Amino acid sequence: MATPHPSPAQVAARTDARPAEVRTRGLVAGDAAAGGAPQEMTGAESIVRSLESVGVDTVFGIPGGAILPLYDPLMDSTKVRHVLVRHEQGGGHAASGYAHASGKVGVTMATSGPGATNLVTPLADANMDSIPMVAITGQVGASMIGTDAFQEADIVGITMPITKHSFLVTDPDEIPRTIAEAFHIASTGRPGPVLVDIAKSAMQARTTFSWPQEMRLPGYRPVTRPHAKQVREAAKLLATARRPVLYVGGGVVRAGACEALRRLVDVTGAAVVTTLMARGAVPDSHPQHLGMPGMHGTVPAVAALQKADLIVALGARFDDRVTGKLSSFAPHAAVVHADIDPAEIGKNRAVDVPIVGDLREVIGDLVPAVEAEHAAVGRPDLAAWWHQIDGWRETYPLGYTATADGLLAPQHVITRLGELAGPEAVYVAGVGQHQMWAAQFIRYEHPRTWINSGGLGTMGYAVPAAMGAKVGRPDATVWAIDGDGCFQMTNQELATCVINDIPIKVALINNSSLGMVRQWQTLFYEERYSNTDLHTGHGTQRVPDFVKLADAYGAVGIRVERESDVDDAIKRANEIDDRPVVVDFTVSRDAMVWPMVAAGVSNDDIQYARGISPAWDREE
Repeated sequence: MATPHPSPAQVAARTDARPAEVRTRGLVAGDAAAGGAPQEMTGAESIVRSLESVGVDTVFGIPGGAILPLYDPLMDSTKVRHVLVRHEQGGGHAASGYAHASGKVGVTMATSGPGATNLVTPLADANMDSIPMVAITGQVGASMIGTDAFQEADIVGITMPITKHSFLVTDPDEIPRTIAEAFHIASTGRPGPVLVDIAKSAMQARTTFSWPQEMRLPGYRPVTRPHAKQVREAAKLLATARRPVLYVGGGVVRAGACEALRRLVDVTGAAVVTTLMARGAVPDSHPQHLGMPGMHGTVPAVAALQKADLIVALGARFDDRVTGKLSSFAPHAAVVHADIDPAEIGKNRAVDVPIVGDLREVIGDLVPAVEAEHAAVGRPDLAAWWHQIDGWRETYPLGYTATADGLLAPQHVITRLGELAGPEAVYVAGVGQHQMWAAQFIRYEHPRTWINSGGLGTMGYAVPAAMGAKVGRPDATVWAIDGDGCFQMTNQELATCVINDIPIKVALINNSSLGMVRQWQTLFYEERYSNTDLHTGHGTQRVPDFVKLADAYGAVGIRVERESDVDDAIKRANEIDDRPVVVDFTVSRDAMVWPMVAAGVSNDDIQYARGISPAWDREE
């Protein structure tokens, strides 16, 4: 009889003697399951043994013809839990959410052809957001590759531009080495997704399992130690700047550098902004934290970057959603740019002091270097800078107006969700207006409590990623904040959650529209609402009725249409922990996300609300 897969509680209860640093960032040569005398087995059994050897506890996937040989020995593993998802895209996003929440490498599996191509979006998403992930796909037999065999697709060729690396394995003897290298590449340097495509013939053939005792990857040498001279130059600038800003990106979270960052914030006295991918890297309660910059950032965060005389970018990439019109971004600022990926430095913005290295080491070196500069030349006088910033904070706080149609204000719903679920919960957003409101109106105090699709902007991300986050952190309360458009792309994974005892909670911000597209149509297309009306909650018929849909999946469905019922619904959902919950909040479709910098215009042209531009450009 096959040994049953371990439950989420059993997975969570396992003790791992290896230090957390090893579990999350690399491999241990000669791992426990890999030791002992060489053993003869099939290639498929070798894959399972390899996954056990790198410490994998959960895989999200769907079987199919080309990968079927792997599923037979996987059934006997007592160490690897397989979660059967309802769509390969859901499996990929679940692996992403798992990795983001836990800090470990997420793993997904799919068969050849359409199974593999359904992973393209999750792989591209993970690549943009630097998520450590390994995707294992089945491929047709080696002798059939290139013949247009049934369910054949060149997934290695397809995914090369959107992965950190892609492997094709046709020799069963190469399986352990390739799996070890894939996990090493995914989790070191700048993290990212790696694809391992394995021919069915290699899975079926016999081999002798031999775990690699050393990693040989010519040309792959991520630089982790920063150059001391560059660190000293950055410290000198920080010690003399009068309007400094720390521009913090998601790389700080990926590097596990948040604790070190807080020391740098305190030592420098600089203003801090955290990008969409870095929310929680610095607590929102910290007095120097100005919030999120960019297209829908806070006015103080956007203004501070524009007026800065020094920007220290840490694990950020000067993307267009932060800079607006690049030529007018931070015109008076010197730039220090620190990143593990040398390709990012100077890619978009000219840099005065480039620093290549692991951000934990960069920031760890920068703190004493700044302290040494303070001892030598004194601390800079930042009083005037903070007086100006505090004026922006007082004049342009985040806020919203009551709805004109009497329906719920989505900002109120999300604010109350954050207050009632608290800063220890994990919040996972889809993409659109609800994503921006969740980034703006929930206060984040800890890293890895905010998960979303930042770079690729993938609708449908929230539900499967929340599922993965809950598996990765089973003791945490996990809320998916989703729009009705996003939810209808991947809500089938509720079935996966119900069957596998993964009790996520979904706050459905239901405005019956593709909300962000509708907002742009309101502002830039003369209110011509072409194909953005979803008809999901306004009028006599609900298509679909999300409460009935939740019930059909075996989840709990709750509908909220009055402000007086918001708190009770959230509290009730928080108390349910034996199944998923979907709370359908019927909100106004006319609510819009403010502040806003229109695409392609200068951050100087930020609008605080419709028709209202801050008078922040004057000198004070």
